[in-house]
Amino acid sequence: MANPQPAQNGGMMGMGLRATPPPTPGSPFAASANQTSGLSVIGTDLTILGQNIAIISQNKLQIDGDVRGDVVGKQVTISSEGSVIGTVSAEKIEVHGGIKGAIRAAVVVVHPTAEVDADILHQSLSVAEGALLEGSLKKSKDPAELVPNLDPGSYASKTSALV
Repeated sequence: MANPQPAQNGGMMGMGLRATPPPTPGSPFAASANQTSGLSVIGTDLTILGQNIAIISQNKLQIDGDVRGDVVGKQVTISSEGSVIGTVSAEKIEVHGGIKGAIRAAVVVVHPTAEVDADILHQSLSVAEGALLEGSLKKSKDPAELVPNLDPGSYASKTSALV
C-alpha cells in the first residue's frame, strides 16, 4: 500500500504517491517473529472480535480476556477469567477458563475451573475432576499434524483479501 508523501521539491503542487520502503530492523513496524522467549498477555479488560483473525504468539500466550478468533502459539494458557471462541493451536494448551470451538495440541491440560465445548485433537490429554468437558476427543496418530503454524506470513494471504 502506498502512503501519500510530499514530492521532493517540497511544494504542494508536487504532491504524489510513492511506495513506502520496508521497515528497518529494530523499527516498531518490523516483524518480531524471531523472539525465543517471553510472555504475551491478553488482559481481562480486552475483548478481541473479528472475522478471519488469528492471534499468533511465537512463545507463551496467556489469555485473561475474551477472544473471538483463532489463537496460535507455542504454549497457550486460558486463565480462569479468559475465554476463546475459535480454534486454539499450540504445542501445549492449559485451560482454566472457557473454550468453544477446537483444540489442537500435543499436550492439553484441562483444569478444574475449565469449561470446554470443543473438538480436541491431542497426543496427551489430562482432565481434572470438576472440569466441564463436551465435544469430541481424538488422539493424533501423527504428531506432525499438531505442530502449530507460527508463520504470520501464511495467514496474511488469507486476511489480505478482506482489507
